[in-house]
Amino acid sequence: MAHAQLRPPTMADVAQLAGVSHQTVSRVLGDHPNVRDETRTKVLHAIKELGYRRNSSARALATRRTRTLGVVASNTTLFGPASTLFAIEEAARAEGYLVSTVSLRKLTVETLSEALDHLSEGGVEGVIAIAPQRSAVDALAELSSPFPVVVVGGGQPEGDIPSVSVDQHLGARLATSHLLAAGHRKVWHLSGPEDWQEAADRVVGWRATLEESGIEPPTLLHGDWSPLSGYRAGQELAGWVGRGLTAVFVANDQMALGVLRALREAGVRTPKDVAVVGFDDIPESEFFAPPLTTVRQDFSTVGKRSIALLLDLVEGRALSGAPRIAIEPQLVVRASTFPYAPQPEGVLN
Repeated sequence: MAHAQLRPPTMADVAQLAGVSHQTVSRVLGDHPNVRDETRTKVLHAIKELGYRRNSSARALATRRTRTLGVVASNTTLFGPASTLFAIEEAARAEGYLVSTVSLRKLTVETLSEALDHLSEGGVEGVIAIAPQRSAVDALAELSSPFPVVVVGGGQPEGDIPSVSVDQHLGARLATSHLLAAGHRKVWHLSGPEDWQEAADRVVGWRATLEESGIEPPTLLHGDWSPLSGYRAGQELAGWVGRGLTAVFVANDQMALGVLRALREAGVRTPKDVAVVGFDDIPESEFFAPPLTTVRQDFSTVGKRSIALLLDLVEGRALSGAPRIAIEPQLVVRASTFPYAPQPEGVLN
């Protein structure tokens, strides 16, 4: 019976099995053009037979490059941060980089400093911080880093921190304008948590769109991104039906789900009595009852643009100032906002 191999195969083992020099194996691994096809095939077969894997630590010592990027994130159970993290990891792999992720409960000066120290010890070449809260961006601005840092999801931070974000202000305008164009006289808004920059930007876009149309914004409601907070707000909103409420813009799809249930339980029909627009376009939104009109964020583009920006910084390519990249969202119209026929005040169909 063959004995189990006591150590992992080395480049020298590959060279011996293939009958070539150590340098030739190195050239094959580096995809060097000056290697004959026959020799390359022998080396690749030896690598496969032995199960050889490159020693990334040794390679890093030789090249002074780890080809590893860091990501610091929080709230990764929520759709937006989770989708952003996945898109970043996918874009990094496409560029030949590994990703080391540190997930934190809260992004503060202390936790961020510890995370950056940890990633620095791991030899990352740059870091992306998924920082949707204003407090997290402020904390990053206080820290110095031995490598480039790009902020994702925190709007347009002040100072010299490069950033990539979806244009939340535009997304809110798209949602509010859609409802006004359908004939609604006023649009209510259920926002996300006050410390989230994305939520604040959506409030600004909603309010500005109404005011530009000569409409005084109604009372702003606040949620915490959860369906339960949407349900509770929906119960409150149901009390305004028949007193001017015909349309609601909700700051994310999960809260919109709660709003829809609360309205339905109160006997309010969507969209005939009240139209509802969400934000994010989660995979389930088209299966809500009714299917939800919402604002889609292009997380794939966020990932690609943030990795491209970080690699520009890592490679030392000249950039003017601190780049601020804003990605346009898209309105996805579904059955929760059918064209609206205005009714006299206080009258329901």
